[in-house]
Amino acid sequence: MLKVIPLGGLGEIGLNMMVVEQGPDLLVIDAGLMFPDDYMPGVDLVIPDFAYLKENAEKIRGIILTHGHEDHIGAVPFFLRHFSVPVFGTGFTLGLLEEKLKEHSLIEKVDLRRIRAGDVTRLGPFQVEYIRVNHSIVDGVGLAIETSEGILLHSGDFRIDPTPVDAQFTDLIRFAHFGEKGVLAFFSDSTNAEKEGYTLSEKDVKKTLEDLFRNSQGRLIVASFASNITRIQQVVSLAQKFHRKVVFNGKSMVTNVGIAREQGFIHLPEDIEISENQIGQFPDEKLVVVTTGSQGEPMSALTRMAQRRHKGIKIKGGDTIILSSRFIPGNEKAITSVINSLYRLGADVVYEKVSDIHTSGHARREELKCMLSLVKPRYFVPIHGEYRHLVKHAQIAREMGMANERALIAQDGDVICFEDGAMQLEGPVTAGKILVDGKGIGDVGDIILKERIKLSRHGMVVILLAVDAKTGETIYGPEIISRGFVFEDQARFILEDAECIVLEVLDELERPSPMDCSAVESEIGRRLKRFFYKVIERSPLITPVVIAI
Repeated sequence: MLKVIPLGGLGEIGLNMMVVEQGPDLLVIDAGLMFPDDYMPGVDLVIPDFAYLKENAEKIRGIILTHGHEDHIGAVPFFLRHFSVPVFGTGFTLGLLEEKLKEHSLIEKVDLRRIRAGDVTRLGPFQVEYIRVNHSIVDGVGLAIETSEGILLHSGDFRIDPTPVDAQFTDLIRFAHFGEKGVLAFFSDSTNAEKEGYTLSEKDVKKTLEDLFRNSQGRLIVASFASNITRIQQVVSLAQKFHRKVVFNGKSMVTNVGIAREQGFIHLPEDIEISENQIGQFPDEKLVVVTTGSQGEPMSALTRMAQRRHKGIKIKGGDTIILSSRFIPGNEKAITSVINSLYRLGADVVYEKVSDIHTSGHARREELKCMLSLVKPRYFVPIHGEYRHLVKHAQIAREMGMANERALIAQDGDVICFEDGAMQLEGPVTAGKILVDGKGIGDVGDIILKERIKLSRHGMVVILLAVDAKTGETIYGPEIISRGFVFEDQARFILEDAECIVLEVLDELERPSPMDCSAVESEIGRRLKRFFYKVIERSPLITPVVIAI
């Protein structure tokens, strides 16, 4: 029986990971992360749960990476801590991954195998062909996986851009080739399944950028995703055309441009690049800065410029700031804050909501229809998106004539089985989110998150109390310390009343020998929780500490 098991990316944006399994052999596709939601305070990253893979570690023949975005490769270093298997990816994808592996001190221990679109890899019973796709990052691929049950097609992240500026077309001919051979199941990107029409072409974005270059009299500062090499190349080409020098700013920007130059995806004309220290040597109208920070990240270069904390670049009147990226949901407030700060400093700001300065890397509805018509799969499983995106993509397939039972809306952990040309759903297996907090991996759970949320909203109250272990008599306290709850000077009466409640608890409780401190702490916490909510309608984190001496 052939099994396909999504371990992430179905029901959320990010966390993309899928398993293809047959008998004693197992293939992993991608290992991505997602960034924490608002209900995860203090969490740095979220990665997929590898529990199922740990149970089947001896079966894993390798991991294939479709492209280099964080939501597809960000969890690979964590994956490789547990599994010593070959990693297959295109040159640029592996270049980005190598930087991550250096940070995790894993670079010497990993078997990286470079592939190109058109290559074929044999892994156990699976024969995998890599198909070129166009996306907002270069060197992306889809996958055609030939198995004993039939062909599985995995689209990767893609769009159909008929006029790409980097000549990296989605290879529709190859997808159609497999469609003619017969595709058992098609797993396709659903991120933009809600959006009508076609994705704006990069060529149209180039026209907008060119107008801005032509009409700007001062410095141009272009903030973009550091992974969007195609966009960065457009800026470089326009800088050459309009006789401007280019400064690359921000750690990830400098790193990614360096990798792209080595791989041949960025071509810098001679003498066009200058360092940050050389900015003062050229007039403003001869400069363009390409930087990070398009999402308002607190430590990014553009945010530091907006807050006047950047050592080398000070925003001033006459500057034109271009945010050449979309507003990622959840980042709107941070981005808006940066835009307002830039305006206060006298700059003009151009962004997606006021100009065609960015285009998505994901196919819209008409492009999804085109792909389905070429692939003509027996079964269809939408992937990569929130649940509503999966539903909308399945609806597209049904509108095109696919039977309801052949378009499956799966969830993380579902086991999709294929046998003798039929598909059925089994499982589920263990799947979910593992939270990464500093060096801790998986040690932050729901209880800790709830405590952090309570702390952030209502503060905390600590009650210190020392009692005689034999008699239960109070030796010290109760001392009440609050943080983020009330101003102790202004609302001292509340804390004084709370002290009285603690003493009442001690008077009312039976006093066994030895003293049951946990029972005392529990009752103090219960009484104070009720008291604080009644008096001030707040629910701080209450931590009684009773020490028996």
